[in-house]
Amino acid sequence: MSLRRPAVKGALSLSNPAVRAWLFQIAAIAIVVFVAAWLIHNTITNLNNRGITSGFAFLDRAAGFGIVQHLVDYQQGDTYGRVFLVGLLNTLLVSALCIVFASILGFFLGLARLSDNWLLRKLSTVYIETFRNIPPLLQIFFWYFAVLRNLPGPRQAVGAFDLMFLSNRGLYIPSPQMGEGLGAFLAALVMALVISWGLFRYNRTYQIKTGQLRRTWPWAIALLVGLPVVAHMLFGAALHWDIPALRGFNFRGGMVLIPELAALTLALSVYTSAFIAEIIRAGILSVPHGQHEAARSLALPNPVTLRQVIIPQAMRVIIPPLTSQYLNIAKNSSLAAAIGYPDMVSLFAGSVLNQTGQAIETIAITMSVYLAISLSISLLMNIYNRRIALVER
Repeated sequence: MSLRRPAVKGALSLSNPAVRAWLFQIAAIAIVVFVAAWLIHNTITNLNNRGITSGFAFLDRAAGFGIVQHLVDYQQGDTYGRVFLVGLLNTLLVSALCIVFASILGFFLGLARLSDNWLLRKLSTVYIETFRNIPPLLQIFFWYFAVLRNLPGPRQAVGAFDLMFLSNRGLYIPSPQMGEGLGAFLAALVMALVISWGLFRYNRTYQIKTGQLRRTWPWAIALLVGLPVVAHMLFGAALHWDIPALRGFNFRGGMVLIPELAALTLALSVYTSAFIAEIIRAGILSVPHGQHEAARSLALPNPVTLRQVIIPQAMRVIIPPLTSQYLNIAKNSSLAAAIGYPDMVSLFAGSVLNQTGQAIETIAITMSVYLAISLSISLLMNIYNRRIALVER
């Protein structure tokens, strides 16, 4: 009886698993490309049959409508491209404000949930369980229609030191205007920041070598206040202020925080801070209790223990879910269209789409903007996450 060696599968044989895997992937890609080509061809054919022009030439046409809030100069006769820029900046503004306020509020709420104070712990629990279970759109409606729209009119506005005025038209505050000493002020501020950073690095190295803590913040505050004051005395005022004043039926001058922006910022900050608070709490609880005991054995005060022992280790757990909440803020900002805040959805996917009929282009641009914002947030948070990662030796 002769023993035969099993036949070796050929390199290009269908019995080779690697060959089959490549064939399946090529077939899947071909199907996807075919379906995409068919959809594009079908769309172009339907647009031509209906006489609808495609392309982005409409961005150079005049818009013909006003915008209540714009961070850059905008006139009613500006182009749709200018409208896109205004909507983009307004979207970035509300996203940035909500990220900052929600992070600060959520951090303190997360610490309050772990407090030894019974009242503080219960109040933070009630806050979190209440606001995270109410849909954000309803919270936006509450702040806009029930709170801000019921404020008194401009003639009965609530004033503060004749500088700020709150009414149902918004919050009017002094507007900064560039002065002759702005360059020197910025140079002094940058110098103060650089010196403070260098002092912080030196004190950190000294603490690692000797174990003795040196505080940086008193010197940093002195530099951040003292150097700009010196620049102001030598080179003049960095800013001049345009104070709002009541003229006729409304205020003129200054700058205004419109009710739509205030309602959207309040609602999204309060809503998202409840989730961030739970993320902070979970991150702190993930740190082994032995770290607390080790810090106590070294006689470290509780604030120092939290800042230098607990929080740095908890950040490994906090950052990934925190990134998801920041992405939710950017995407939930599209709810601004419900109350008329001029963001990307309201302006570009709303007014521009209705006037031009360029549905595919306007929706594609709007989706691309939110995709770019989300990817940018993810990239920055991932870079930060890698920088704070603990290195195992």
